[in-house]
Amino acid sequence: MSNFNSHNGPVSANRDVKAEARGILQSLRRMFNQLGPIRLGSTLLFLVLALLMARFSWSTPLIQDAERALYDMRASVFAPEVEKEDRIVMIVYNEDTLKLTGQRSPVDRTILAQALETIDNAGAKSIGIDILFDMPQDDDDLLISSFNQMETPTYIAYADPETNREIDFTQHQFLDQFLEEVESDTVKRTSIRLETDSDGVARRWAAEREGLPPFLAIALTKPNPAFAANDGAIRYLVPARSDMPVFDKFPIESFADPATADMLQSFIKDKYVLIGGDFIDRDRFETPVGSITDLQSEDGKMIGLEVHAHMLAQLLNNDIPAPIPSWVLWTAALLVAIGGGLSALVVGDPLKVAAILLAQFIFFLVFPFTLQKLGTDTLTLPAFGWALGWLFGYASVGSAARTVNSKQRAFAQNALGKYLPKSIAGEILRDPEKLALHGEKRQIFAVFTDLEGFTKLSHAIEPEMVATLLNDYLDRLSDVALEYGGTIDKFVGDALVCFWGAPLAYPDDGERAAKAAYALYQAGEEFRKNVPEGVPPIGRTRVGMHYGDAIVGNFGGEGRIQYTALGDAMNTAARLEAANKTLETKVLVSKEAMERTGLDWYRPMGKVTLRGRSTPVEVFEPMPDWEEKDRAAVTAVITAHNNGDNNYAQALGAMMTQYREDSGLSNLLTRLKKTKNGESYALG
Repeated sequence: MSNFNSHNGPVSANRDVKAEARGILQSLRRMFNQLGPIRLGSTLLFLVLALLMARFSWSTPLIQDAERALYDMRASVFAPEVEKEDRIVMIVYNEDTLKLTGQRSPVDRTILAQALETIDNAGAKSIGIDILFDMPQDDDDLLISSFNQMETPTYIAYADPETNREIDFTQHQFLDQFLEEVESDTVKRTSIRLETDSDGVARRWAAEREGLPPFLAIALTKPNPAFAANDGAIRYLVPARSDMPVFDKFPIESFADPATADMLQSFIKDKYVLIGGDFIDRDRFETPVGSITDLQSEDGKMIGLEVHAHMLAQLLNNDIPAPIPSWVLWTAALLVAIGGGLSALVVGDPLKVAAILLAQFIFFLVFPFTLQKLGTDTLTLPAFGWALGWLFGYASVGSAARTVNSKQRAFAQNALGKYLPKSIAGEILRDPEKLALHGEKRQIFAVFTDLEGFTKLSHAIEPEMVATLLNDYLDRLSDVALEYGGTIDKFVGDALVCFWGAPLAYPDDGERAAKAAYALYQAGEEFRKNVPEGVPPIGRTRVGMHYGDAIVGNFGGEGRIQYTALGDAMNTAARLEAANKTLETKVLVSKEAMERTGLDWYRPMGKVTLRGRSTPVEVFEPMPDWEEKDRAAVTAVITAHNNGDNNYAQALGAMMTQYREDSGLSNLLTRLKKTKNGESYALG
């Protein structure tokens, strides 16, 4: 037995997976068959859109802003921390230098010539100059002489109008001439072009262009084909301590002043030296980690020279994040779009569905950060696009599924509606467990109707006409009951049985039931006026309404069930309907029901003892067309009778003169005369 159990678990689990897969495939087949070509086409179009969004979000307007923001977050969170990158030193012109030299643009070249002599003597590994010498100056000869004497490999910034809009033809011509004069085995030109995205943020390397000299970071080191072709992410470094910048940075005048130059030589020996500007109004870049790395920057931007320093450090570390192949991105986009669509078809345990959706949400949130942590280049990873593509896939298939479900629901509800009230059918569709055979105690407003004289009439006309008249009549009454939110229980011949308060109860059930009861009478009167010629006169519709306890639910056998209500409320309503004949009224409402309708249109019709009951019932008749004073007058008559005052007859007689055709009022006077002191009138 133990061996059997040990193998049964995996087999059972495998069967569950296969069953679930079959269920999804069946759902897809039903969806394709029921959607129709137009809806199916739009669904497929949205799925293609989901695929493209999950693949090309980095190049899609607006969406690319979200991708960039998410990448910057990843790059900041997992940027490598260093105590200090001591292989690279920055020497800068700053605002203090400009005040000292009195020269802003172009920068003073004498101070540069003096600093170069100090740096060259200190034994720096190589020197990179991020300054364009594109305009003539009086001290050019001094600078040219310094360059001609350099023994340290030195690389001077070069740009042309095609790659740098800030330099025009004349400036380029002078720059070219200047570099030709200083170029030697140790002094060469280098490209300083930094690549920025459309939002101005420097995130990526720029692959070397034909016709340009080697990029600054590559020129300062030995040739590196991998980085020469690299267009991936720049790996910015962040300081391990908030008070310690990643790179040492010195003002250039410190190396031009003999008093401090000798002392600073040890800081640059065997190091890569970068020389450039550190100004508040130019050559500054947004970076993914600018606010972290540039501790002296108030605006969170990084000077171009420091961007070069980070790229040089990345090259020295041979740190090229692994790129994500294009086919992987396409595959991921396809899986995301399909995953979103399939997720819309998952049904069952709400906790299970929530767990599946939550797991996917966590994946979209965590996976890109995990890749960044593992050293993958996520610069082109469509993290937001994946989520959006999944959402579009989910929405498109979900919308299609809802369309299919709506059609299936309508079909099922129409089918159930042939046997059950639509309200019950809807509830059963939402919760099939309600089909179980059981009942529950509810307080309901029960309404019974009956068409006076129809049984006798049915013997006087052809059966076909009977069927036509009965169908028309019951259709009219059914529409009224449903219009006022009632649950149709059954038809008994020409009688309609309905109730309010089950399966769903609402605060205004009493008001709607009372209005429906009177409207049912009116519908019967309208029916009487429109019978075909040759049909004998049809009697009026009588209505009874009561409020009380009932057992409501599905009753019957497994092969046939009926949703119905049983109990005192139903029995009393039926007897009230029948009492209309004796009392010569149209609609009778018990006091229990009247008090819960919130309406003031009733006149009291005395106290009666219904057939088969021992407890008297106070009954009321809705009279919406009566004036309030007349209803109050009848109430006063009933009160006088209850108090043993026999002078009420005169007042009621005057009202009968006003309402000559009101047989119910005449009947009330007759019953009051036969009783005294509020006694109940027993119906035989």
